Amino acid sequence: MRQALRAEWTKTRTVSGPLWLLLGTVAATVALSACACSVVSCGSAGCGDMTRLSLVGVRLGQAPVVVLAVLVVAGEYGTGMIHTTLTAMPRRATVLAAKAVTLTGIVAAAGTVAVLGSLAAGRLLLPGRAFTAAPGHPPLSPTDGPTLRAAVGSVLYLTLIALLSLGIDTVVRDSAAGIGIVLGLLHPVPVVSATIGDPHWQRLLQRIGPMSAGLAVQATTDIHSLPIGPWPGLGVTAGWATAALLTGGLALRLRDA
Repeated sequence: MRQALRAEWTKTRTVSGPLWLLLGTVAATVALSACACSVVSCGSAGCGDMTRLSLVGVRLGQAPVVVLAVLVVAGEYGTGMIHTTLTAMPRRATVLAAKAVTLTGIVAAAGTVAVLGSLAAGRLLLPGRAFTAAPGHPPLSPTDGPTLRAAVGSVLYLTLIALLSLGIDTVVRDSAAGIGIVLGLLHPVPVVSATIGDPHWQRLLQRIGPMSAGLAVQATTDIHSLPIGPWPGLGVTAGWATAALLTGGLALRLRDA
């Protein structure tokens, strides 16, 4: 396993693509969060959830994460490097595990920077939009319990999306198909649930969608009104990622490279 991890880390750090995608994750997350915090206002109708608003950029920042995770597998199949990898390390489960561990480490690092940057943007910009201590909105702080949970949960969410993407593309072995399938799982569910008139089916879709359920971890106010709780919602995303990795591992083991 140590040798497989060293090999995956070498492949990751010696090409420029992963670095640019990780930087894109940070930039996209912080930029969207800053834009949202700069245009929202706290009025008589209510102020909303400051923490969730500051972390809205995660919805956009997950796109480069999906691309990075898919390319970890599809890049090797596209170049034929996968044959060299499996020749050097015949235990295919070990290869997939090493890819997953390496991906988890780099996405968690980039996700931490992105989330902290988003919270900093919210702390800087929201007071100018009337989110002040007077109406009950003190400055955002990662040391606050609910905000800390939302921040850690957002980093875990990005990591789980990376693992979900890795598992799916291990099955399909194609970058375009892998990216399309993952984004198709993430984004349509919230849109479809918003168009359904039946509250029961609407809440059900929000509970089972990997993005709609997972991002419940960002909520710090009115948690009782959520379709699913913060940690159970993240557990749904973890279930999707686990199922994808197990399916990918089985496909990698049973099919020829």
